[in-house]
Amino acid sequence: MAALNAFAGVRAACATDPAVEELEIALLLEALFQRHGYDFRDYDRHQVRRKLLAVVRERALNTVSALQERVLHEPGAASHLLRALAVAPATLFDSPECAGQARIALGASLRPAAVPKVWLAECASVGEAWSLAILLAEEDLLARTEIFATLANDELLAEVREASIDAAELPGLQQNYERSGGSGRLSDYFELRDGRARLLPRLRARITWAQYNLVTDASFNEFQAIVCRRALADFGPVLRQRVLRLFHDSLARFGVLGIDRELAPGDAHAADYLPIFGHLAWYKRVG
Repeated sequence: MAALNAFAGVRAACATDPAVEELEIALLLEALFQRHGYDFRDYDRHQVRRKLLAVVRERALNTVSALQERVLHEPGAASHLLRALAVAPATLFDSPECAGQARIALGASLRPAAVPKVWLAECASVGEAWSLAILLAEEDLLARTEIFATLANDELLAEVREASIDAAELPGLQQNYERSGGSGRLSDYFELRDGRARLLPRLRARITWAQYNLVTDASFNEFQAIVCRRALADFGPVLRQRVLRLFHDSLARFGVLGIDRELAPGDAHAADYLPIFGHLAWYKRVG
């Protein structure tokens, strides 16, 4: 019994050793990549660690290694973990200030284009895409604009294509919609059935959902606007620069880029952009 207690004590000590924990995280991320094809190895390690440890606590596990064993051998465990690591879902107009900025920045950049294309990169659920569709409709731009909303996770992608929200939530979201610059009734943009609400078909038709991985995939089109305000914050320094180069390659000249924070002088292609608002992370590509 004394030997067992000593072994348990050693195990507990190792579990709290930062070096051991870092090794466990590295091995788990490698396992996710090798077994399931999702690469989080160059994501911001602090953010990844926080999300992983939350899953460890939720599942009442002792170590990250125990989580790795579940991911490799237990059906559904990998899917659960990938959801935890994904960008947090967005509700309709949950950031009224950002939506108001988008009205101004996108309105000015999209009007000159015959068929403008907007890329919502690693879109944070239907809330983000539907909010954009509504504000572009109010700017008289949606009818000729194509919105490409991409996600790396194919399970999440299948869900958002058929998503709906609780109709009872719409009245509570009206204030945020108005704070973003909306002047109508938010509920007028939805069809209601059996207590659920879906964006009107004519608005949904302007959104193309597609699987795309920012970590590994190449540029797939030219866009007049690219918005990635949530997922980019989770990327580590190397991956962030890779994605900024990808966005530059995918953005038409004089197109608009909306990201999570202001560009630093050393960021990829930073000299090719001019700020739209002076102090916010919305830019026009000029080079």
